[in-house]
Formats: sequence, structure tokens, C-alpha cells
Amino acid sequence: MDERLMFLFKRRSIRAFHRDKPVEEKDIKALLEAGMAAPSARNLKPWHFIVVTDREMLDKLSVAHPYAEMLRQATLCIAVCADPEISERYWVQDCSAATENILIAAANIGLGAVWLGCHPRKERKKAIKPLLGIPENIELLSLIAIGHPAEEKEPRTQYDETRVHRERW
Repeated sequence: MDERLMFLFKRRSIRAFHRDKPVEEKDIKALLEAGMAAPSARNLKPWHFIVVTDREMLDKLSVAHPYAEMLRQATLCIAVCADPEISERYWVQDCSAATENILIAAANIGLGAVWLGCHPRKERKKAIKPLLGIPENIELLSLIAIGHPAEEKEPRTQYDETRVHRERW
């Protein structure tokens, strides 16, 4: 592993959190700053973020999304949304980049996080959007479960030479 890229390699999907340790407001702001630092097609920045720290809402979200059981332990969830009227063609790419930036930032400030996909699963969006009061015209790309990690995973690279093609396929 290239040591210069360790900030990327230590980003791992963390699904166990210390429920009694809330994420500090300064860290929440840092995560949002990281998300908003993502590249955006034509710099349109179609994203909106919903910050959820309410225990009752985190528990409801853990039921609404079929793979979100870890939200019962997480102390923070960030819902990454988009206004497709701002960027109809590239909101998925823009908000995916924002989601990944938040995941990388979380790992580098000592937090754990995992990406919970919502788009394009209509049933997930139908269950979650009303809980979070997301307007009909706004898209929900992902939820990010975040907290102080209760599990440790070693940094890793997933480099696979068989997936690399030079000049042509």
C-alpha cells in the first residue's frame, strides 16, 4: 500500500458504534464541509443534507431501510439528497462524490461510517422520505450511518491488476 494514500485506505465500512458517544457538532460541520467539497458537474451543487441525531428518528430509519440495523447504535445519520431541477443529468454522480467525501472524512477524524444506498430503490425512498420530511421533488441518494467506531478494521487496498487495462481493453 502506498503510504501517501493511507487516508483513503483507512476508509472502511463500519457497522458497529458506541451508542453512548455522540458525534460533536464541530465534527458534523467538518463532515458536511467535506461533502460540499466534492466535485460537481458544472459546479451546480444539487445536494442537500439532512443531519439526524435524534435517537427516535435513528431507530425509525433503522427499520425503514432493510440494511440499516446499525443505525440503532449510530449517533448520527446524514441523508444525502438532491434537487434534480438543479442538475437533472448529474445529481447521482455529484451526490455520490459528496457521500464518498463524507465517508473518507469520517475515517480521518476518528469516526466510523457506512454508506446505505437508497437510490434507485423506490421502496426505500418511499419508506424514508416521509420520515425525514423530504419534499416530493427532492431525490434521496443515500443515508450515511456515522458514529464512534466499536469495531476496528485495518486499512486495506483492493487493488486488482486484472481490472486494469492500458490504452485499450
